[in-house]
This record gives sequence, structure tokens and C-alpha cells, in this order.
Amino acid sequence: MGDHEGHVPAGPAAPAGWRPALRATAHCLTGCAIGEVLGMAIGTALAWHTVPTLLLAIGLAFVFGYSFTLFAVLRVGLALRAALGVALAADTLSIATMELVDNAVLLLLPGAMDAHLSDQLFWWSLALAFAIAFVATAPVNRHLIARGRGHAVVHRYHGH
Repeated sequence: MGDHEGHVPAGPAAPAGWRPALRATAHCLTGCAIGEVLGMAIGTALAWHTVPTLLLAIGLAFVFGYSFTLFAVLRVGLALRAALGVALAADTLSIATMELVDNAVLLLLPGAMDAHLSDQLFWWSLALAFAIAFVATAPVNRHLIARGRGHAVVHRYHGH
């Protein structure tokens, strides 16, 4: 696959402004939210306890979070092995921060982990947890991008 075979192209760090950080955080939140909601919905529907439900939700958040980046860089011709490396480099700290914060919020909100899919508390607590996680993760992404890491790595392959 030519120049995209197995390395991250060298390039200057991306601008350290808030706009790219907010876009990267929204990208991360999208993948995390899909995985997390799916995991929480499955765990809740199956009446699982808190720990297995959280583990499933966190695992799926990472899978979906990485998948969004993986598919984006595969579309521009990057080999699978290199694309996996880019996804891991771009998203690991962002997803980990997002998951740590949003799950902490869910664990601290009274009744949130016991709420059922039909309860408003289930959906409101998830929305609140994601909002707080977004605010906490944006500075992390800004820091990474300013140093040419995180989503700056993805933007070396395509600008979106």
C-alpha cells in the first residue's frame, strides 16, 4: 500500500487550539457513547450486577472508539497493522480518560447503576456522565494534539 505501509508520517504538531481538541473529544465521545450505552443496555437488560455491566460497557466503549479511527485511516489506504497502531496512539488516553470519568460519575450518582432502561434516571445519568467526561477529556486531547500525539496522528493522514 505504498507510503502508508507501516509508519506514522513525520510532521509538525497540530495547532494547540481548542477547536481540534473539541473535535477529537466529540469523536471519542461518539465511539465511547455507542459502546457504553450498548454495554449498559445489555447489562441492565440481563439484570447483571454493577461490575460485569461496567466491564462490558468499558470494553465496548474501547472497541467502538478505536473502530471509528481504524475505519477512517483504513479508508485512506493505511495497512491494517499500521492503522491499528494509529488508532491505539490516537485514542487510548482519550478513551481511558472518558471512561474513567463517566463511569465514576455513574458510580457516584445514587441509583444510576440500578436504573433500568425504561427509567429516566438511566438515560439522564448517562447523559450527565458523558457531558462531564467530555469536559474532562477535552484538555487531555488538547495537550496530546499540541504535542503531535492523539488525534494529531490521525490528521497526518487526512484532514477532517
